Amino acid sequence: MRRSLALVAVAVTAMVALAFLIPLAAAVKQAAESRALNDAERQASMIVPALVVTTDPDRLEPALASTAAGGASRLAVHLDGGSVGVSRVSGLDPATARAQTIRVAGGFALLRPVALDRGNRAVIEVYVPDAALSEGVAASWAVLTGVAVALVAGSVVVADRLGSRMVKATRSLGEAASALGAGDLSVRIAPAGPPELVAAGQAFNTMADQVAGLLAAERELAADLSHRLRTPLTALRLNVGTHGPAAEQVDRLEREVDAIIETARRPSRPVQGCDAAAVLRERLAFWSALAEDQARPWDLYGAEEPAKVPVAAADLSAVIDATLGNVFRHTPERTAFTVTLHQGSGTVGILIADAGPGIDDPAGALKRGHSGAGSTGLGLDIARRLAESTGGHLTVDRSPLGGAAVQIWLRTTGPRPARRLLRRAGH
Repeated sequence: MRRSLALVAVAVTAMVALAFLIPLAAAVKQAAESRALNDAERQASMIVPALVVTTDPDRLEPALASTAAGGASRLAVHLDGGSVGVSRVSGLDPATARAQTIRVAGGFALLRPVALDRGNRAVIEVYVPDAALSEGVAASWAVLTGVAVALVAGSVVVADRLGSRMVKATRSLGEAASALGAGDLSVRIAPAGPPELVAAGQAFNTMADQVAGLLAAERELAADLSHRLRTPLTALRLNVGTHGPAAEQVDRLEREVDAIIETARRPSRPVQGCDAAAVLRERLAFWSALAEDQARPWDLYGAEEPAKVPVAAADLSAVIDATLGNVFRHTPERTAFTVTLHQGSGTVGILIADAGPGIDDPAGALKRGHSGAGSTGLGLDIARRLAESTGGHLTVDRSPLGGAAVQIWLRTTGPRPARRLLRRAGH
């Protein structure tokens, strides 16, 4: 913006300066020419008294030499019998000559006829060199150019100061918007700059207050709803006892409810990221027990090396559980599945493939409530929103094993979209 304002100031000031300086430059040149010709007229008029007294060449020469033009060999008098002084015009007849200025080699010759007694005439010639016609013009033009440059520079400085004020206010507003989008709900700005930017800053603060209030109310609602689950969970624990696989599942469900309540009541803050390889190993260790019960062959590839991703470990765990839960829920027992972690340039991909019947409508599977087979589509929707929160994407295709393949691609570098809240769902 500052550069654009500076360029506009240069263009406008330069056009205004040229609109005034070009006529002034022409006027300066014309004034120099007029000054030189007027001086020549004055030099010519100084010889007229001498011509009235005498036309004797011997007596006229000292009179010519006494003038500045004559001393510089730029003055001559043409008489009927010849000429006195240094002349640049040849073949001049005093009887027919008229007052005029003619072009000669190296300048101009000013001719002024003078009427003498007994009908005689003489012509005074004053030579005006080109240097005299342009004397002082270059210096005047230099001064005018300096004034123009100073005006342009001054306008750039003023425009830059004004632009700096606008840019500072705009940058502050942009940084605050980025911080708010990243989850800092406490960010506010001090409105500054032009009235329009002040109004935008005030609107931003109002919006931030409303967003903070809405999210606070949403967190309280989520916490309250999650808290209500404790009563049926307590009854469920009494029914299943304290030992066995069912009791372990109830314990895990209680931990998930506690995590929901804690997350809902915790102020929003930027995500620190996690190691996707560690999360995959931990979740596959959990699901391996059920896979063993159902005689499902499975493999985990590419999780030997750390893979940093810009999402919370809890969110990634929820996505892995939701996706693997679909495999166990919608494929028969003994159906094999594989999980592959792929690290690319600026991306990390998690590929979950099975040997089941596949998905007839991959596009519909990504729509919540339209995935078919009695599924709500919530698990894939959670996975898709997690991928898109990093600037990545999710695809559903047919796997090399013959069944469904879910590919979750997370961006690890480059610009990211505005952060969105990810909610866990039961699996």
